[in-house]
Amino acid sequence: EQGFIAPLHVRRGARFAGDFAEVASRIARRGSYLLGEELESFERELAAWIHAGHAAGVASGASALQLALTASGVGPGDDVLVPAFTAVPTASAVVAAGATPVAVDVDRATACVTPAALERASTRRTRAAIVVHLYGFPAELPSPGGELMVIEDAAQAMGALGPPDRSRAAVYSFYPTKNLGGIGDGGAVVTHDAALDATVRLLRAHGLSGQYLHEVVSQNFRMSEIEAAWLRLGLATVASDVEARRVIAARYRAAAPQLRWQRDDPRHAYHLCVFRTRQRDADRERLASAGVATAIHYPRALTQQPAYRSWFPESCPEAEAWAAECVSVPCFPELTEDEIEFVAGALAELPTRAPCDHG
Repeated sequence: EQGFIAPLHVRRGARFAGDFAEVASRIARRGSYLLGEELESFERELAAWIHAGHAAGVASGASALQLALTASGVGPGDDVLVPAFTAVPTASAVVAAGATPVAVDVDRATACVTPAALERASTRRTRAAIVVHLYGFPAELPSPGGELMVIEDAAQAMGALGPPDRSRAAVYSFYPTKNLGGIGDGGAVVTHDAALDATVRLLRAHGLSGQYLHEVVSQNFRMSEIEAAWLRLGLATVASDVEARRVIAARYRAAAPQLRWQRDDPRHAYHLCVFRTRQRDADRERLASAGVATAIHYPRALTQQPAYRSWFPESCPEAEAWAAECVSVPCFPELTEDEIEFVAGALAELPTRAPCDHG
């Protein structure tokens, strides 16, 4: 989100700059930059905030997803169900783990997969499903006790979910624009399973269990002390930040009820506030002319990505409709009251569409 509104990462940087300078100085004097006190403290604080047993900090949300799959025993010969409408790293993590991603179409109102859709797509080869809480919407999970292993992709859902009681793990991203955004890339695997947590910690550092002793083959997925320290600052305000996002989204929805918004939910974390329109270019141009910049998350479904054609040869109509029609509008806690009112007013001026556009 740009235009007349300063980007989120610029405002968040200014908010934490003073405190972070002191923290960075402390880390520099300490001389420990990886797998140290800041990361350990952040992991404890994050696990407590989510009410989960364990949280392991890693290099990115994508690596968190890959490690959660690998640590759960997913690999070659396994199929993993993924939503057809999601960021590409959801699928690339499956491929990196050696498994085969299988696209499942999403719900028209929520843009997320449903338990019924996952059940229909499951076969004897299906080992796991990744449920993406897209834009911060808390997607419904399959009933516990079934044979399908569930990994939650909560990259956009910080503040929307409780502990991972109905899944094997939930993975988070701390990319700078996320609800809990870092100063670089970062991610976490959150779980109640102590064995899974221990395996993730082994895998994130070359499979190293002691000095030059490697138990398993793996790469480097470590989070830096600098990143962990920044995230500790953000964690202290993330609850109020998410509530501010909900208030902003409610203002927009009330001002522009004629638009087709993603379904609301009391737990929605509104990492992104998204509506759909079949006249996307025209509506984005109207908003830009008014001074409100927009974005598209995401312009292609997985089934439309050239790199994934061999895995996803069939179309997924609902996912592709979302990709063709979605529009993201500015929604972050650093917005001023005047800016919120300005955006709401511009959204209110968008024309009402024909009934067929509200299907």
